[in-house]
Formats: sequence, C-alpha cells, structure tokens
Amino acid sequence: MQLLSLLLALPLSTAFSPTFMPNGPIASSLPTSTSTSLSAFESEVGSQPPLGFWDPLNFLSGADQSRFDRLRYVELKHGRIAMLACLGHITVACGYTLPGVISSSAGKAFADVPNGFKGLEDMPREGLLQMLAFVGFLELFVMKDVAGTGEFPGDFRNGFLDFGWDKLSKEEQDKKRGIELNNGRAAQMGILGLMVHEQLNGEPYVINSLFGADGSPGVF
Repeated sequence: MQLLSLLLALPLSTAFSPTFMPNGPIASSLPTSTSTSLSAFESEVGSQPPLGFWDPLNFLSGADQSRFDRLRYVELKHGRIAMLACLGHITVACGYTLPGVISSSAGKAFADVPNGFKGLEDMPREGLLQMLAFVGFLELFVMKDVAGTGEFPGDFRNGFLDFGWDKLSKEEQDKKRGIELNNGRAAQMGILGLMVHEQLNGEPYVINSLFGADGSPGVF
C-alpha cells in the first residue's frame, strides 16, 4: 500500500486521452453526430438528490450520447483511482506498510518510505520504474473493455468478474452505480485535499490538528 496514493494517480492524465470510444453492445445504439438537449441526460445514473442533474460548466451543452458516455467514463476512472488513492494514503498514514525491504542494496524497508509526495523523493528509482510499468500494463491490457461486452461506460467485467451483478434488478444496478459515482466524486475531493494540505504545511490530515490528535491543543 506504500505510496498507493501517488502510484494510482499516475494514470490520471491518460483518462483524458481522446482515443476512448465505447466498444461494447452499448456502442451500436449510440448516436454519433446528433446533438442532444440537456434534458435527455437528466435521468442518467448519477443525476440524483440533492443536486440532480448538475452541469455548471455546460460540458454537455449540445452534446450527444457518445460525448456523455465519454465524460462518464472519465469521471468513473478518476473516481476509482481517487478511492484507491485515499484508501492507500490513509492505510500508510495509520502505519500499515508492506513487510520486507524495497531495496536490499540500499537497506531500505517499505516502512522507511514516507507517505505522500515525499515518498517519490525517497523511492529507489528501480522500484518506481517497476510500479510505473505495472500501472502501464493495467492501463493498456486489463482496466478496459477488452472483450467488447461492456453494457455501460466503465463496465470492465469482460465476461469474467461478475459478483452476482446480472442477478440484480435494474433498480439495484442503477443504485450501486450511483453509489460508486458518489463515492468516487467524494474521493476525488478527498485526495485533492490531502495533496494540497501536504504541500501547504506538511500535514495532510488537517482534522488531526483541529481535534488535537497530533498533540496540539486543538480547536474543538
């Protein structure tokens, strides 16, 4: 879990690559050139209380279904990365790291590598390259609709991982997809907050100082 927040943030830039096109069964029914009114997206998964359909920057103004699916795919990808990043950051901050050494030549254990941005400076170059290669492998060959059977943007089951999804009703599926979207949206704000506070004062968990958990008098 060491440096998971930084490692999992690396593929963020590729999420904006213009090469994505839905290639599952959903693709055959998507309009590719006809623009759609915003009201057509108000019933999409993720348009839910309290905000409902919310597009303050008008990204979907005049967009078609293909454009919407592209943006939804990007949102899901960022949310999934951010959820793993938050979990990794919190896990390491709680003192849980991989056992053993990350570099035998340098005599450096996983537990010796700090959390967050400082870990990049302290990480042996070979170890960083290995992780970059692993992330690239996942990006190119695993975390995608390889089989072309995706039913919606972000559906990477590929006819293999199901966990009972097909046994759920349409309402239950939409609910779970909405939960994933909301958790991902919260996690994106969460990991951004951790990164910003780490750069501001070296203390990403500002809540610790508010409640005195870091040894300070605290505010509350």
